Amino acid sequence: MKAVVFHGVGDIRLDDVPEPKIEQATDAVVRITTSAICGTDLHFIRGTVPGMKPGTVLGHEGVGVVEDVGEGIRNFRPGDRVLLSAVLGCGSCSYCRAGYFAQCDTVNPNGPRSGTATYGAPVANGAINGLQAEYARVPCAHTNMFRLPESVSDAQAIPLSDIYPTGYFGAVIAEVSDGDVVGVFGCGPVGQFAILSAFQRGAARVIAVDGHGDRLERAQMLGAEVINFNEVDPVAAMLELTRGIGPDRVIDAVGVDAESPKSGPAAGRAREQADQHGEELRQIAPRTNEHNGQWKPGDAPTQAHAWAVECLAKAGTLGIIGVYPPTDRFFPIGTAMNRNLTINMGNGNHPRYIRKLMAMVESGTVDPDRILTQHEPMREVMRAYKEFDQRRPGWLKVALDPSH
Repeated sequence: MKAVVFHGVGDIRLDDVPEPKIEQATDAVVRITTSAICGTDLHFIRGTVPGMKPGTVLGHEGVGVVEDVGEGIRNFRPGDRVLLSAVLGCGSCSYCRAGYFAQCDTVNPNGPRSGTATYGAPVANGAINGLQAEYARVPCAHTNMFRLPESVSDAQAIPLSDIYPTGYFGAVIAEVSDGDVVGVFGCGPVGQFAILSAFQRGAARVIAVDGHGDRLERAQMLGAEVINFNEVDPVAAMLELTRGIGPDRVIDAVGVDAESPKSGPAAGRAREQADQHGEELRQIAPRTNEHNGQWKPGDAPTQAHAWAVECLAKAGTLGIIGVYPPTDRFFPIGTAMNRNLTINMGNGNHPRYIRKLMAMVESGTVDPDRILTQHEPMREVMRAYKEFDQRRPGWLKVALDPSH
């Protein structure tokens, strides 16, 4: 079968690989009908999240049809159309029972202290082959697959695999509630769903920050007030919009590949911090492989959470859902402590939220396929990756069809 395979930092290929098979009684094998490219995949390829094993199939978002199930699966059968959760849990351990699927004791083959298991990710996350492929093995399928209603299309379903539950989780851990003013840093796919989710949880205002005009336009369509950090200082603008108080809650939906301002009043400070950010990047990502204009890491890896801490109201809450690797040891803890900020972070507990979010999609309350800007056949996946990597205008979210 065809699959997108990681061969090394800055080196991915569309390869022929063996089809997966049932390995455990609770496995399923799914024929993938739609997959997607995520910004997290780019972290691995750029080297800003190290630890990938060469030969791993990439991708953690998928919709498909069940081909086979292990003898321990009693809630699905071949022919069922399903959504695959990007975050994996066993459904039985104490963490899963408490709703902390991202900290399942069982599903990660590295053992109970290893943390989140997901597809197409570093060895620490299980190195489980991913979903940018024609077929995929689903571990603990009774927990990590969700039957799709006929009325929900693949395009509507694929955001439910990861980016919608991640955005919703961001609003949850930021403790967004009725009347809150919420800042969202990053208006990529997860940031768009963080904006939507903040409003769904009762936010009175959402103020969104990004440096790309097309993404800010989409945020504005969701009802957010927008700040372009290449035009104004985002912290000063955030304070001005909130009468000097700052937002009650902030969601960091950017992560380690943050970009510094290239123009406007914030660019001068960014130039002053260039050496600092460069040293941080060298420690966070000891190996990168930028070439031919591709796979360039963000030049300000700690920018988003630094701005977030600066602008938050005293005793406010920061929810971090942008991806940061264990090699990132840079956080303005002193500023946060002296302003009594609450910091919550982590990978989303997707199986906890998918059914709730799917019901909103099925009812027509939310139409998530608006976030999908490109639908590409698998044979064009290398071109799609390159366009997405360079943040081309209009390339917000790419869906892949493995059958073509």
